[in-house]
Amino acid sequence: MVKAKGKEAAKKAEKKARKEASHQKKSSKNEKKQITKKGKDDDSDAEDADLDAILAEYQKQQEQFLKVTEIVSEPPSPRSSATLVASPANASEIFLFGGEYYNGALVSFFADLYVYKTNSDSWRKVTSPNSPLPRSGHAMCQGGNGGGIYVFGEPSSREWTKLEGKGGPPARSGHRMTYFKNYIVLFGGFQDTSQQTKYLQDVWLYDTQKFSWHEPKLPPAAGKPDARSSFSLLPHESGAVLYGGYSRVKVATTAARASKGGKLGSRVIMKPVVHQDTWYLRITPPASDAPANALPTVRWERRKRPVNTPNPARAGATMAHHKGRGICFGGVHDVEESEEGIDSEFFNQLFAYNIDRNRFFQLGLRRPRTSAKKVAGAADRSRRGRGKADEEELLRNLALIEGKGTADIEMPDADKADAADESEKVEKPTMWEMPHVRFNAQLTVQEDVLYIFGGTFEKGDREYTFDEMWAIDLGKLDGCREVFKREIEDWQGSEDEDSEEDDEDDGSDDSEDEEAEEGAAPSTPATSIAPSEDATAAAAQLAEDVQEEETTDTSTNDRLPHPRPFESLRDFFTRTSNDWQDVHLDWLKYQRDVDATSVKEIRKKAFARAEQKWWDVREEIQGLEDEQEAAGISEVVALDQRGGGAEGGVGRRR
Repeated sequence: MVKAKGKEAAKKAEKKARKEASHQKKSSKNEKKQITKKGKDDDSDAEDADLDAILAEYQKQQEQFLKVTEIVSEPPSPRSSATLVASPANASEIFLFGGEYYNGALVSFFADLYVYKTNSDSWRKVTSPNSPLPRSGHAMCQGGNGGGIYVFGEPSSREWTKLEGKGGPPARSGHRMTYFKNYIVLFGGFQDTSQQTKYLQDVWLYDTQKFSWHEPKLPPAAGKPDARSSFSLLPHESGAVLYGGYSRVKVATTAARASKGGKLGSRVIMKPVVHQDTWYLRITPPASDAPANALPTVRWERRKRPVNTPNPARAGATMAHHKGRGICFGGVHDVEESEEGIDSEFFNQLFAYNIDRNRFFQLGLRRPRTSAKKVAGAADRSRRGRGKADEEELLRNLALIEGKGTADIEMPDADKADAADESEKVEKPTMWEMPHVRFNAQLTVQEDVLYIFGGTFEKGDREYTFDEMWAIDLGKLDGCREVFKREIEDWQGSEDEDSEEDDEDDGSDDSEDEEAEEGAAPSTPATSIAPSEDATAAAAQLAEDVQEEETTDTSTNDRLPHPRPFESLRDFFTRTSNDWQDVHLDWLKYQRDVDATSVKEIRKKAFARAEQKWWDVREEIQGLEDEQEAAGISEVVALDQRGGGAEGGVGRRR
């Protein structure tokens, strides 16, 4: 009983203590509320001040999350399968995005965006929280009339914007994109699974104004390019132009089966093919009075095989667009030896592909002219009373022609400041031969300068990814300037070049140039590459194309003003400005709103025509210059420019 009473008393005491604690807690809360209420009555802005601080902190966090940063950086780390695109908005910027790097043991993928400043020779690294995921083998191009740069997205003002287009193309690699008016054109590529590699031949258009994808339907029974990847897709005034590419096709082979008494049997293998065909993609936008939901129509048109194509056929020869031309560099040609391996030949040749004329021209670097020629040129400049501007100044300034005299074009103050800073820049090494042989280099052209980034070279079991960038002035071709170059020493794969180098030394000749290009040709465990056409048929086709080119090529006989050897674009336009204005005025006769065209606009259009002509025949003129320099002729001046020669009949006959 005593125990029971003791337990009951203890329970009552514990219950009482809990009640008192609860009461004290409620009292404390009430007191706190009263103090808060009193604080509000005494100073009504106190709570507002706390709220402003909270909102300010939140805004700061949001800005940090959405902040796009651009910092001075070293050049990009070595990588392949990246994209290099000239900025359409700033003539002194080049963008590099993504890529991958293989060191023999591990593959790394990148999602960083770099900007190369050509005017200051410096790099910037751009970070954005909403940037695309790491990738390689993607496609990137300018947006045409839509502006910006697109990689299934657009870096505008350094900021990525994800464009959610419904019903877009399926995932792929090795495809290519270009622009046409306000459309982005995408074609081909491949899809790689663990079971097979599927090459694609579908066409997609992205409307940069409606933010929508469209897969156009081709005309029934119309021809179209074979499925492929790693081709060249260049913009054109009527759509796009496709050249080359790589794919693997199924081929049935006949082989003896040892297990069945040597009887012949067939098996299917995947045989690599290097394509050398060319196609036009004609795009017809909807008419101006068409419904709002009207879509453009497309059709493929096969062209003749280009004249003077690089020989032998090569894969991995990348191409960049420049003023109606494709600038092509590098590549690899594989020759089958056995089922176990092949012998590969790598290239570092530079070609210009004239789109309208469907012809390739090989480009070579040219050493500066002799000092005697410079002295003679200085005397001639004094005699004619006008200077020959540097080509880099020329192409910047003539595009900004005002309504002043064409011979007295002033260099803008900004350009003068840049020219003054040129002397302060570190002089970069220049070599008089093309960069080392390679394939799959990244190319772009900005301000008539070709930039070559990275690329891959194989030797034995080792795969080299070049960690360098080069610049070549396409107007002068006066050497190859080093932007940056670093050695790669982190290869972790197998090393078996020693025995191969010994074999190469046994068969090497005395030519150092051939040793550099051919002595390093490796034997790689890759699949062989076969031409896409029979050799006899290809030769016949080539002869037919050459004959057609000779009869249809009117670039030198079109009765338009023609550049002279050693004549710069500035001098050419100064000499022929009135002629080009007349050409444009004749064209305007068949157009609408002729009266709305100003004198300034006519001058700009005339220069655009002259510039197109100058670049269109640049390769032939350079060939004439090389021939004349070899003969000791360093400059050609027409007789009508000499004193008293304007009226002479001899000058006209020449």
